[in-house]
Amino acid sequence: MEGLNILPKIAKMAILEEFGREGKVGEKLIHPHRLIREYPFLAEKRATFVTLNLKGKGKGSSLRGCIGSIIPYRPLIEDVVENAKGAAFRDPRFPPLSRYELEQVEIEVSLLTIPKKIDYQSIEDLKAKITPFKDGVLLQLGNHTATFLPSVWEQLPRFDLFFSHLCLKGGLPAECLHLHPTIYIYQTLVIKEN
Repeated sequence: MEGLNILPKIAKMAILEEFGREGKVGEKLIHPHRLIREYPFLAEKRATFVTLNLKGKGKGSSLRGCIGSIIPYRPLIEDVVENAKGAAFRDPRFPPLSRYELEQVEIEVSLLTIPKKIDYQSIEDLKAKITPFKDGVLLQLGNHTATFLPSVWEQLPRFDLFFSHLCLKGGLPAECLHLHPTIYIYQTLVIKEN
C-alpha cells in the first residue's frame, strides 16, 4: 500500500486538534473526505495501534502511550484518529500528554492483520507455533484479555518472559499458560513518523 506514511501524520494532527479544543474551538486539521479521496485505503476497515515513544537521550526511547484495536471495525482513518487520542490522553498508565511532550514523542502506527487462533496441545507445542519478533499475541482466559504487539519481543525476547508478562498484563498469574488460555496471533506493519 503506497502512502502509508500519512498515518503517523494523521495521528499527530488528531492529537494537535485535541490540544486546540482546550478552552476554545480548535482548528480542524483532519478533513476525512479530502484525505480519503487522496488515499482511498483510509476508507478500508483496518485495526491499528498508535504508540507514542518519548525520544531518549542516549538510551533510546521510552513508552509514553499505546492504545489500539485488535479487530477491524471502523475505517482506517477513524481508527488512527481515535487510537492516537487514546494513546495521548487516555492510556491509564500515563497522565495525559502535554503540548511540550508532543514535540518530544515519536509516533508509530501499527497496522494489524486479522488475529488467527492457534490450536495447541501443550506449552511446548505453543512455543513451536509462535514466531518471536514477528507475531503479536492476544491471550484470552475467561474475562481476562491481554495483547502484546510484536515489538514487545524486543524488551521480552524469551518465550517464558514474554508470556509471563502477558499473563500479568491480563490480570492473571504469571504462569497462566498452564491454564490453557485461548491464543491468537497477528502480525503488524509499523509505520514511523518521518
